[in-house]
Amino acid sequence: MARFSCRMCLVVLVALATASCAHQPSFVGYASTPDILTFHRDAGRTGWDASEVALTPERVASGAFGRLWASPELDSSDGVPPRLYASPLYVDRVPIAYGKNASRPFSVVIAATSTGFVYAVNAFATTDVAAGTILWRKQLGAPCKDGFDGVTMGVLSTPVIDSKRKRLYVANCEEEYLWRVYALDLTSGNVVPGWPVEINRPALVAKNTNIAEAGAAVGATTDSKRANQVLRAQRGALNLSPDGALLYVTFGESSPGWLASLDTHTAKLLFSFSTTASMLTPVGGIWGSAGAAIDDRGNVFVGTGAAFNGLVVEPHNWAQSVLEFASDASGLTLRGTYTPFNYCGATNADVDLGSGGVTLLPPFDSSSTSTPYLLAIGGKQGNVYLLDRARLPGRLDQRPPCDVGPSSDGSLLAPEVQPQFGKPGPLNVFGPYTETVAAINHARSRSVPAYFRDSGGRHYLFVTGATRREVGSTVAVPPGLVRLRVFTEPGKPAYLRIDQPEMTVTLENPGSPVVTSNGSKDAIVWVLDENALRMARLIGPNAAHPMLYAFDALTLKLLWRSAAGELETSGKYNEPAIARGTVFVGTDRVVAYGVRH
Repeated sequence: MARFSCRMCLVVLVALATASCAHQPSFVGYASTPDILTFHRDAGRTGWDASEVALTPERVASGAFGRLWASPELDSSDGVPPRLYASPLYVDRVPIAYGKNASRPFSVVIAATSTGFVYAVNAFATTDVAAGTILWRKQLGAPCKDGFDGVTMGVLSTPVIDSKRKRLYVANCEEEYLWRVYALDLTSGNVVPGWPVEINRPALVAKNTNIAEAGAAVGATTDSKRANQVLRAQRGALNLSPDGALLYVTFGESSPGWLASLDTHTAKLLFSFSTTASMLTPVGGIWGSAGAAIDDRGNVFVGTGAAFNGLVVEPHNWAQSVLEFASDASGLTLRGTYTPFNYCGATNADVDLGSGGVTLLPPFDSSSTSTPYLLAIGGKQGNVYLLDRARLPGRLDQRPPCDVGPSSDGSLLAPEVQPQFGKPGPLNVFGPYTETVAAINHARSRSVPAYFRDSGGRHYLFVTGATRREVGSTVAVPPGLVRLRVFTEPGKPAYLRIDQPEMTVTLENPGSPVVTSNGSKDAIVWVLDENALRMARLIGPNAAHPMLYAFDALTLKLLWRSAAGELETSGKYNEPAIARGTVFVGTDRVVAYGVRH
């Protein structure tokens, strides 16, 4: 009888695997393995994992889904507790020597903290090692002291993993805004010989491929702390070229934003690109959580930001824009741009376009639309823009004039009138519409869209944010999660419409949504909400506790939410990692959720 049961188990497992493969989409762009090697599932930042067979809407809503385990609290620095701004990553079967045992494979969650530590955490229990056990930890340099939200500023961005070379790349703030980029051995946490690479302002200026006439501006001060103030934030996730040879790192809180490329073989800074030609222009930061998005040909896309009273109309100033680069070992070459029609007022009001980042949609069937290569980006204003990434509409020397109207916007516009304009224009998702009061605690969205295609071949984007009660109010009201549909017609450009808002849940300051499914079946949208306004401090007795949500992707019905106060205080704008039926959340520790048996 036991022999018969084993055979039956094998038959069932094979049937499940076959069904999973049969329902997977036929195009590249979704995660086909459980490994989560970078932010938002893949280098293109699609936010979709189509390989999840264990988590179905029925199981998540059944009452059996809940908290499974938590790691120990992670390390503090000089009494300041850790926070995970970086989203956790996941890798199957990493050979690690733990305790007295020789090296053997573990499935691990990678966590990196604001206190400058990196960890490999055991994802699933073995006969002798409990789930949540820290298998290795690595302390990087002492973190910068005066960080955001009352905490230290060590690692703020999501690292990236090269699974072939078994390397983890991570950036850490040290010694008065000197950033060091490390390559760690994934099996041990040890620093790879030749690393870290130091990145400071003079090094970036020396490698700048934009027209940086202000090299003298760097020499105007010998104060290294002051010289590096422009590198106050490295919040954008790291990313790798398709062959793993180039590592991309973004910077920006104010003046200006930077995209840097590093050679992973020689551990050297190769090139940089400043978002303004002048080093003294306080605008254009690339600070959204997505960092750079990269397509399968190695083209690089970033979204840039704004700053209060930061508008300067000048050539080669790319604040409040989407930029595309052709990048290889010979340089960072600007090859496409897009700037919204209302960038002038939005720039001065600090209403960043690049508050989350770019999502590259998988290529569509060219017979279905004249624009099969698309990208999407949102922003603090609450708008979501769809662009033809094969032909970005802007010039390569300067942005358009300030006085163009909404119908002249270069994004792909729906044909119908938009109510906020009385004519066609960009799609406002989280309102009410305003071009001037949508910064700091008034911001509508700081997240990255997530893509999904259903069984009927329909294309969707899920976006998160906070609709405000009225212009000037910081009070959030539904919707905070909205499903958009990408409409296509043969021979015509694609465009977006609101398909369905979720009207029962208020999200205060959510991270990016993540979609899991078994091919086109059993799709779930996962959202981690910081549950506090942008200016909220993340230490002390009043620090907010985040909330984790699961929604049915097809109906937007709320399937499950974590209990109030159940999750410890986290960082901001991070997202969960979902693999093999388990949801991993980073707070001041790693917490796992799943179906409890």
